[in-house]
Amino acid sequence: MSDAEWAVVRDAMPTPGWLEGRGGQPESYCHRQMVDAVRYLVAGGIAWRAMTTDFPAWDRVYAFFRRWREKGWTAEFHDRLRERVRERAGRDAEPTAGVIDAQSVKAAASVPAASRGFDGGKKVNGRKRHIVVDTLGLLLAVMVTAASATDRDAGQTLLARLHARHWRVTRVWADGGYTGRLVDFARDALSIALTVVRRSDDTRGFTVLPKRWLVERTFAWLMHSRRLARDYEGRTDTSESMLHWSMSIVMSRRLARRAR
Repeated sequence: MSDAEWAVVRDAMPTPGWLEGRGGQPESYCHRQMVDAVRYLVAGGIAWRAMTTDFPAWDRVYAFFRRWREKGWTAEFHDRLRERVRERAGRDAEPTAGVIDAQSVKAAASVPAASRGFDGGKKVNGRKRHIVVDTLGLLLAVMVTAASATDRDAGQTLLARLHARHWRVTRVWADGGYTGRLVDFARDALSIALTVVRRSDDTRGFTVLPKRWLVERTFAWLMHSRRLARDYEGRTDTSESMLHWSMSIVMSRRLARRAR
């Protein structure tokens, strides 16, 4: 990270418990080095044991990553950056609308059979990433499942997560894979108007559809991180953390550029 980007990241980092008087032992490592190391792994797509000697030992970096994942600090860090990006764009920190979609990716041999499956539509053996983004394309909710999970079934859990974290969201746009009982569930249980954006019957070839292109652009941003080219993670919550780290890189760089 440049100094300008580190200033953005440092301000958004969760505050350790020992600084707030909640106990615990002070960390004995440099936060900038650790964050840089995790970002290097996500962006470069390397294995943990291939961490370059410019950074701390790979097991210490992994312990840092795992601690942040288990304590929910990765999501908290990501959400703080998102709030700053929204405010910088002249939006309210909390969104009121979103777009939902899913992406199937191949899984590496390290992914256990219990959390992988086959997506018959996309002909992909691996996992599926379900995301909800705001109208700026920023992540609001993430869930990783086996690729065999249907969009409707996974969408019910994902929208429930969205409602728990962002209760002000009252409208979500989706594609045709989210029709049926999910629309009724979103309306009756979560007070969310799930609007399906369809292609017209006479449309031929590629067409940019209103609202749906926002989430497709977000998937393109995420795929700039080589670690996300396929799913290498043994656990689905680790895959979700990788998505948060990838999006954090996008947002911190954007904030650093605008701060100049």
